[in-house]
Amino acid sequence: MADRIASDHPSVQTVRSTCTETATGVKLEVPADDRDAFPTDEVVRVVLDGVELFARVERALTGDELSVPGVYETPDLARDPGGASDRLTEWIDDHGVSTGGSVLIDVVEPEFLYGLRSPGETAYYDAREPPTDSLSEIARDLED
Repeated sequence: MADRIASDHPSVQTVRSTCTETATGVKLEVPADDRDAFPTDEVVRVVLDGVELFARVERALTGDELSVPGVYETPDLARDPGGASDRLTEWIDDHGVSTGGSVLIDVVEPEFLYGLRSPGETAYYDAREPPTDSLSEIARDLED
């Protein structure tokens, strides 16, 4: 069984992102100063209200900022969302985050597991080790 870890635990790094509107919904912009906490152009696990989903962290077209353009049900949908339902937009609406508002991104396990929460809230995550490289390569091969 995985350990439960609170967002205010010393091992959890918290990054303040900004919610911005896009043509298709919303995205979270991560400041350049915090880019080392995220893999670029990789799919990661993201916890929204206790539900583990998937997102792709992308480098901005200009500058060193990163963004999370959406959160989806599967790794494949995070890579190529097409017409898939973006759970980030739903979560932003449910939590009353306005355009230009802050969303806290908890780095539970760097390059693997992240969590989103509104400022002032505490979240709890199931902390566990990421799969070994060989296991993740096998999983990617199976998805293709």
